[in-house]
Amino acid sequence: MNICVLPPRPYQHFLRGLSRTPFQRCRFIFHASTHLGSGIPCAQPLNSLRLHCAKWMLLSKGFQRKLSVQTTLKDPTEGLSDKEQRLVDKLYTGLIQGQRACLAESITLIESTHSRKKELAQVLLQKVLIYHREQEQLNKGKPLAFRVGLSGPPGAGKSTFIEYFGKMLTERGHKLSVLAVDPSSCTSGGSLLGDKTRMTELSRDMNAYIRPSPTRGTLGGVTRTTNEAILLCEGGGYDIILVETVGVGQSEFAVADMVDMFVLLLPPAGGDELQGIKRGIIEMADMVAITKSDGDLIAPARRIQAEYVSALKLLRRRSAVWRPKVVRISARSGEGITEMWDKMKEFWDLTLASGELIARRQKQQKVWMWNLIQENVLEHFRSHPTVREQIPVLEQKLVITKKFYQQSCTRPPWHPGGYQC
Repeated sequence: MNICVLPPRPYQHFLRGLSRTPFQRCRFIFHASTHLGSGIPCAQPLNSLRLHCAKWMLLSKGFQRKLSVQTTLKDPTEGLSDKEQRLVDKLYTGLIQGQRACLAESITLIESTHSRKKELAQVLLQKVLIYHREQEQLNKGKPLAFRVGLSGPPGAGKSTFIEYFGKMLTERGHKLSVLAVDPSSCTSGGSLLGDKTRMTELSRDMNAYIRPSPTRGTLGGVTRTTNEAILLCEGGGYDIILVETVGVGQSEFAVADMVDMFVLLLPPAGGDELQGIKRGIIEMADMVAITKSDGDLIAPARRIQAEYVSALKLLRRRSAVWRPKVVRISARSGEGITEMWDKMKEFWDLTLASGELIARRQKQQKVWMWNLIQENVLEHFRSHPTVREQIPVLEQKLVITKKFYQQSCTRPPWHPGGYQC
């Protein structure tokens, strides 16, 4: 079994701990300057990248295991054709120069499910990651962009709010990127991608970039590649990233693991105080905004605001320096949006000064890593030749078993007493 991991330092303690693992063959990735320490012999460098290959024996409970440890760190452009190399270089150069067309093409590349395009996307992401780290070092270790997640039920006014909010930010000199997620059809697989049509003024702004993307069956209100798209937008020089999710329910808050601040938009008629006490998306919110607070809805919006203020007091705080705020806004009149942005900047300053922002991003990177592992393990499992041959057989057996129970049982499976056969 080949497992690619990036072991932590000190490496020798990690490797000795492998003697307690059930894996018989493992493959590990080391940094090019890795020294495995005494007792673990290394061969001569394999090439100019100073890659090392080592083989040794580990004893565990009387069993002798042969572990093959070798570096797989290599030049990311190795194996690319000249045409593919030119494509990656063009996208990377255009991306860091702020060309929106290259950013759009790069996001399309990472969203592709084609195997070869996935490899090209990984090469591009590695180059952008290196550039991203260099820019953060020049910025004294501070994050380059403020990532904000916007979520809420269908019809809460997310797109209308982003139109007004985005224009306000670009007028203040910010570069804004909006990643709008649209649901995909469960029957045809298609997606309308209509959020951009509600942002006509913002879509014409040269300091704003709007990218609608389909969920393609991904749960949680986001897409499979939202994290990668955020990284590309930051590489393109955008300092504020807004991630607009699909219309979500109480348990869909995957975007909270991708952004610095999670803002929940709720319409005035969102239910009573009990809705705010329920665990789920409410307790993940750093700010709750009651939308459409204008005209005849001002009174209901004030009542809902008061109810959520009292409800949030009963929930456990996620931050030691920030208490979630509840604000009223109107994208039609602009009421409350400037004050909302001031509170969002206050959140940024407090969490950055306390170190919570950096800690949250480090935690999000772990979540991102495990999501990628689960996705790749499942894909590898389903694409294995033996498994691919057995899946239709198992599915057919499942259908036959289901028909047998339906024909032989007089009581339906949802009956409180269960099956009666």
